[in-house]
Amino acid sequence: MTGQLLGYARVSTDHQSLDQQQDALTAAGVDLDRIYNDKLTGASSREQRPGLDGLLTYAREGDVIVVVGIDRLGRNAAEVMLTIRDLGKRGIVLRSIREGIDTSTAAGRMIAGVLASLAELELELQRERRAAAIAARRARNIPVGRPRALRADQVALAQRMRESGEPVPVIAETLGVSRATLYRTLADKAE
Repeated sequence: MTGQLLGYARVSTDHQSLDQQQDALTAAGVDLDRIYNDKLTGASSREQRPGLDGLLTYAREGDVIVVVGIDRLGRNAAEVMLTIRDLGKRGIVLRSIREGIDTSTAAGRMIAGVLASLAELELELQRERRAAAIAARRARNIPVGRPRALRADQVALAQRMRESGEPVPVIAETLGVSRATLYRTLADKAE
């Protein structure tokens, strides 16, 4: 008996779209109703990815899971490799469209491992470059991160207006910021 063709698509932020991955998976023969999806931000565990968890729970021996890229299975090489190993033990094949990987073969399993390791290396190099850039900015007294919503003189004005009894919504509208930003700024100055 031949298993089912299942798909998995993941994006890292809410601003990204799953459409391109879903199109590639359907072009590879996966029915749209057999594609599991996750939209997340930041680092995540399997419990925080209901789509992947549902797919791995549903998949049975003989099934084939198709992904656009091997990196969609996890945030680092270790996570990807654990998933691939788990699928292999359960008799589930993994196919990656971008890399042309098929873990039903020994060569496919080896290539999957090498690519996952290279992907993790690239992520680590990106982190190191970001850290170096931040350190360089700090060494030059250049601000790091997002610019402040209010200048120091605007913060002082907001404090005076608040002390004189002006309601926060009026102050926020006057300064052109949200109430949340104003509350946060006033709280930061109170500390």
